Amino acid sequence: MIDETRKKTFLGFDFSTQRLKAIVIDDKYEIQQEADVEFDVDLPEFRTAGGVLRGEHGEVTAPPLLWVKALDMVLDRLVVAGVDFSTVEALSGAAQQHGSVWWAKGAEAKLASLTPDGFLHTQLATVFVCDSPVWMDSSTTADCKALEEAVGGPEELAKITGSRAYERFTGPQIRKMYKSKPRVYGATEKISLISSFACSLFVGKIAPIDLSDGSGMNLLDIHTMKWCDKALEACGDETLKQKLGEPVPSVSVVGSISPYFVQRYGFKPDCKVVAFTGDNCSALAGLRLRSGWVGLSLGTSDTLLLGLEEPGAPVAGHVLVGPTSAPYMALLCFANGSLTRQAERDRLCGPSWQAFDELLRSTVRGNMGYMGIYYNTAEILPRAPSLRVVQDSAGRPCNPAPQFEARALLEGQALSARAHSEDVGLALERSSRIVATGGASVNTSLLQIFADVFNTPVYVQDQHANAALLGAAMRAAEVWAQETNTQLSGSEVTVSPVAKPYPDAEKIYSPMLQRYRKMLEELPKLN
Repeated sequence: MIDETRKKTFLGFDFSTQRLKAIVIDDKYEIQQEADVEFDVDLPEFRTAGGVLRGEHGEVTAPPLLWVKALDMVLDRLVVAGVDFSTVEALSGAAQQHGSVWWAKGAEAKLASLTPDGFLHTQLATVFVCDSPVWMDSSTTADCKALEEAVGGPEELAKITGSRAYERFTGPQIRKMYKSKPRVYGATEKISLISSFACSLFVGKIAPIDLSDGSGMNLLDIHTMKWCDKALEACGDETLKQKLGEPVPSVSVVGSISPYFVQRYGFKPDCKVVAFTGDNCSALAGLRLRSGWVGLSLGTSDTLLLGLEEPGAPVAGHVLVGPTSAPYMALLCFANGSLTRQAERDRLCGPSWQAFDELLRSTVRGNMGYMGIYYNTAEILPRAPSLRVVQDSAGRPCNPAPQFEARALLEGQALSARAHSEDVGLALERSSRIVATGGASVNTSLLQIFADVFNTPVYVQDQHANAALLGAAMRAAEVWAQETNTQLSGSEVTVSPVAKPYPDAEKIYSPMLQRYRKMLEELPKLN
């Protein structure tokens, strides 16, 4: 029987690249306390820069003990902030995607026998066999090619696992370790993602990889929800499946909290630990995206997150198993985001967004047929070199006036987002909406263009700016509510409308979308 009078809180963590963040929310999803630890500043003994260590040949790693010590610190900071851990009903977390943690033999026994009078980092100092390769690592190009060849090419790998082989993905990273450091591979008892590693600290055993984060490894068959045998054979030996363990749905309760946390911090013994997942997966949960909705993060790069009913097979972009009610999610990352907008603004009118907005106001939707592609840096989606292509209404190269270029830049970015999201299976409906976040989500002119190009209203979230962190706590709350058959009053995160499409938007932008696709086909490609 649930005690309705007692305060209920939920705890979320985000093990991101540069810091560890924690948040406590109540059953109305209102934020109670927060704390964070910045790795470079608070833990200088690990000598990281931007939270990572860089090698000479594209290797980028992080010491897993750094994250363990950061957890010790962030929990102490939550205590100072006044958190009463005995009210925490459930916790979950998010972590940077694609990193792997390599546990030494005997690690699970060590996790199960922690003593509450010592720090985690002193007791777990010997349980890792190597530093952790992370998402920024680019040293596995040969391993990517070998993996694609083993399963029948990049298209076949994308069809099975949701992505072609990428250097930062965990499958190629495991293959590199297996081939170049066989002793490390042989000494490893279990391989975790950073998310499942962090979860393991709380449950006192090696936690399973969740399906959503696990589908960003190039190893999981996203149709059967099982490891792909061909991919495993390409990346390791017959022990690899055992080292990885069986993946579980992202909404799984993986256990109750370890006695260590009960005795040291006063958690209740039946506090539930919900599977941790990747930060992008958690952001999709935090933005409350349903099928047909689009999460739009406007930052250094622009990222689209979509809930999908059916998985596409993209040669570019990624389809992952969904962390919430939508069975699948797409993750589309465009390298040319806010930095490109800023650079083109400076070129066209100087360092003033007000002047840039005045240029936009002197143009019409559809831009008299002027269209442009602006890649100030090599683009990920599509894979293309740095370039600038501008055409007039007849499709001829041109150098239009600054006001037409200003609109061509923003309309081009929105058209690219729509084209690629349709390619992975987005179906826009009357109930669809875009939920915008990130630094540039304050730019109403940009949001209006996205609303018109997608013919869908744009909203912004009223709660927390960090959707991955908030999503971790919300997932903990929702899974706990489902397990205990409890209705939470905070089941709806509030959003506010900021832009709605004009009635003639589809008539204007549908033909432009077809033209834009043709322009993309004619771009020079990067291998």
